Amino acid sequence: MIGEWWALLLVAVGACAAMMTALHAYATSRRDASVVDAGWGYGLALCAVLYAILADGQPEHRALVGALAGLTGVKIGTYVLWFRVLGKEEDGRYRTLRAKWGERADRRFFVFFQAQGLLDVALSVPFLFAALNPGDGLEPLELGGLGLWAVATAGETVADRQLTRFRGDPVNRGKVMNRGLWRYSRHPNYFFQILTWVAFALVATAAPWGWTGWLAPVLITISILFVTGIPPTEAQALASRGEAYREYQRTTSPLVPWFPQNRPGRR
Repeated sequence: MIGEWWALLLVAVGACAAMMTALHAYATSRRDASVVDAGWGYGLALCAVLYAILADGQPEHRALVGALAGLTGVKIGTYVLWFRVLGKEEDGRYRTLRAKWGERADRRFFVFFQAQGLLDVALSVPFLFAALNPGDGLEPLELGGLGLWAVATAGETVADRQLTRFRGDPVNRGKVMNRGLWRYSRHPNYFFQILTWVAFALVATAAPWGWTGWLAPVLITISILFVTGIPPTEAQALASRGEAYREYQRTTSPLVPWFPQNRPGRR
């Protein structure tokens, strides 16, 4: 068993680097870097399971973080692999980078893959300190985190399934998804994803130094709001759906679910 947080981080760095190296080799052979997105999810699960096995915290804490974070990482990785990678063309973001980088693309993608592995390790801090928790029995914060995780996971699953069904119906081609949870938020999947990370931070807070785990939901929220989440998603939606999506933006909360405002015919 390992009791030093830095030693566990080094193990996670090595494991994620090895996994991303293997995924890069696969991506290079197929000229499709999209698999890195699935690898990011599986990397989170890998870190969580390693901490659960190797950390010297009490078994109940290790089992909790291993189960919650492990299931979340596998869910993310498998969803991306099934719906965005297998049988699909390379994601447009990576096609653009491949064209921009030219002959240096494979080398630069290697660096990019490794950076995603390091991001996994950085975001795994809540899992790390939760797995090192020396206290006996689960504490109220951990039980609260478990409850929030269950709600967030259910919400994200429902949002994803609603969107998948909508996109799978040819009648909806070119239309805006504004049904179910998507009637109350333009990005309910992102909202529940943030709540999942808040749940991890709650579980970690019960452990010594676990408060540092709040950095993870902060980073996730910033990324969703300003970098890789909402901005590119909405830019693509505006380009493909135009005025219909502008109206959806005007009437629907961007993230936190809320009742539609100033809907057509109700001004």
